[in-house]
Amino acid sequence: MDKLDKKILSILQTDGSITNIELAERVGLSPTPCARRVKQLEEAGYIAKCVMLLDRKRLGLGLTAYLHVVLERHTRDHFERFETALEQFDEVVECALITGQDADYLLKVVVPDLDYYQRFLLNNLTEIEGVKGVQSSFVLQTPISSTQLPLKHLTDEL
Repeated sequence: MDKLDKKILSILQTDGSITNIELAERVGLSPTPCARRVKQLEEAGYIAKCVMLLDRKRLGLGLTAYLHVVLERHTRDHFERFETALEQFDEVVECALITGQDADYLLKVVVPDLDYYQRFLLNNLTEIEGVKGVQSSFVLQTPISSTQLPLKHLTDEL
């Protein structure tokens, strides 16, 4: 990875819908070598996938909650069963197995409102076998929200 690759990644993080011609102009390459570099970055696993970010509020998804989830048992089977069960819920937009808290998982859940959240919690999440407890925190504001990863730490020779 060199400076051009880092610049390409940086630009693609801010605008994944940029055309190859526009990208090539911004990094100072002709279109064919630019497309080749993007393809190499994809094949090397630096680019996982391209998505469009949707506006949650415009879609009526006004409530974001972070949930600390405690499981009854700490075995591989229980973790796998819980993670597999979560895959059926579109409301869960992020799930992390965590340490340092009185919980096993931290979930980010996006729903329309508090009534919907209550139904989701009682009819879905707490019905998963092995869930011992759930503690919810609701987002009031999001002063910082980014999908961009820091790239400053990358050397020119990775």
